[in-house]
Amino acid sequence: MFENTKKNKMESAVIIGIFILVITLIVYYICHALKLGTMSIAIAFICSITSAWASYYYSDKIVLSLNRARPATREENLKLVNILDSLMVASGLTTKPRLYVVEDKQPNAFATGRNPENAVICVTTALLEKLDYYELEGVIAHEMSHIKNYDIRLSCIVSVMVGFIVMLSDMFSRMLFWGGLKKQDNDRDNKANGILMILGLICLILSPIFGSLMQLALSRKREFLADSTAVEFTRNPDGLISALEKLENDQNQLEVANSATANMYIVNPFKKNSKTGTKKTTNIWSTHPSTADRIEALKNFK
Repeated sequence: MFENTKKNKMESAVIIGIFILVITLIVYYICHALKLGTMSIAIAFICSITSAWASYYYSDKIVLSLNRARPATREENLKLVNILDSLMVASGLTTKPRLYVVEDKQPNAFATGRNPENAVICVTTALLEKLDYYELEGVIAHEMSHIKNYDIRLSCIVSVMVGFIVMLSDMFSRMLFWGGLKKQDNDRDNKANGILMILGLICLILSPIFGSLMQLALSRKREFLADSTAVEFTRNPDGLISALEKLENDQNQLEVANSATANMYIVNPFKKNSKTGTKKTTNIWSTHPSTADRIEALKNFK
């Protein structure tokens, strides 16, 4: 577990570095196309640093706002609070995660935050209603595993950064469509500017695609580890197995779901099929490994 935590911290630092470079190139390209001249590189660098800083320190607030989550209370969510308290010793976490609830008919949950000291576990009201004590315990243990392994920092940063890149790409395409950009014949004579412009255009076009693929690959890889760590916390694989079956087979749509944060949930919040449930296969566009594969891996603990 220590090696995985260390690896996640290193991956987070690398991703932030790549993000700063990509955003710098994209914003430079846009500024240069808008004829901002020598100010383009300064604006690009400031935008990339500011967005990276905001993604790191405010990613949890952004995600909670996107999902319209509210704080859980002991009076209304006593079972949830008790389960979290009972798992604190087993998990080894020194700071108790904050609990949030989303009003929704689909049973689901996610964890977010930049580190275990600033972590959040968020569940839907349907999860609290449809799962029994041991199933809910398995789900909370799974989310605490993401916190323990620093998966939350990695997934949250990637989600916010990919969303920001997609927003920039969308903004640029709208400007281009409405004729907001003009040709820069004089600037094209400058080879250095030409190279930066080409790199910026490439990043603008391809970054959303590669960013999303990276986001999905990281999510799939981390779900298996979180499942196994959850079983170490609860010593009860049956609870998580039963929970995963219920969550996967529930056909309610998550109204607050969006593509930027779908990878953070314990199961894919987008229900495309009405019957297949745990029979779904995994591909490069999957937000999660198939539930059938996850359940099979959990059964090996028994």
